[in-house]
Amino acid sequence: MMNALGQPGTVVVVGGTSEIARAILTRVLLSRPCDVVLAGRPGPRLDQAVRGLRALDARVQPVHVDATDVDHLVGALRAALVGREVDVALIAHGVLPDQDALERDPVAAGRLVTVNTAAAVAVGTLLAGLMRRQGHGVIVAMSSIAGVRPRASNYAYGATKAGLDSFFTGLGARLRGTGVHVVVVRPGFVRTRMTAGLDPAPFAVGSDDVARAVLAGLDRDVVWVPRALGPVMAVLRLAPRPLWRRLDQGPSQRLLRRTLAPWVTRPRRPQTSTRGGPR
Repeated sequence: MMNALGQPGTVVVVGGTSEIARAILTRVLLSRPCDVVLAGRPGPRLDQAVRGLRALDARVQPVHVDATDVDHLVGALRAALVGREVDVALIAHGVLPDQDALERDPVAAGRLVTVNTAAAVAVGTLLAGLMRRQGHGVIVAMSSIAGVRPRASNYAYGATKAGLDSFFTGLGARLRGTGVHVVVVRPGFVRTRMTAGLDPAPFAVGSDDVARAVLAGLDRDVVWVPRALGPVMAVLRLAPRPLWRRLDQGPSQRLLRRTLAPWVTRPRRPQTSTRGGPR
């Protein structure tokens, strides 16, 4: 159960090797040790994540899953949650393949939809039922700006995030009045292992920026990261198609970045801390 300060006692994460998920969990654990059910693909990265969380005094239950096998994913997660009450659940798994490669491999394109959308929908449905029965809980779904208006350069990935975004937006509306809340997180470009080697888009942020925004926005329906992205996308969603196509090209992206920089770039004040966690 959440304590009086709104800190969770049990957190479930699907996508246990996600850098964003680990940043969120680190911040949670620096304020209060808790139980963590960490679902992810078995391997050294998941093992490392478990060790890191236990070093922060988390009581971790790893669950070995593969998002390409939705039946097994749901079964393994359901078994791990028997007898538990879940305060916060984070759905953070996903892949970002090369668009050109997907166009040469229809099977890989279908697999992308399974991982990014179908698996998330199945997990969200499972968690919604569990939380509805217990009468409380928060589901956090990691969407993306790419799903708000897909671009030619990554339309397949954008389509999967659009599906995820629509599902969890609708689920949140469905669960109103039940004690269960759904938060849809829409970050822009996040500097992680998954985006390594890509040119940062305007509004690029780090994993810890996303973590801070998510934990500050658990009572909101939608969290944009950075916050300025919300009003910007409200305008760009209405942009004519020819203009939208131009904004997907390198020179126009650089112009957009320079134009918007004064509104989204804020100097950071020096911070001091006596703790060893991220600041």
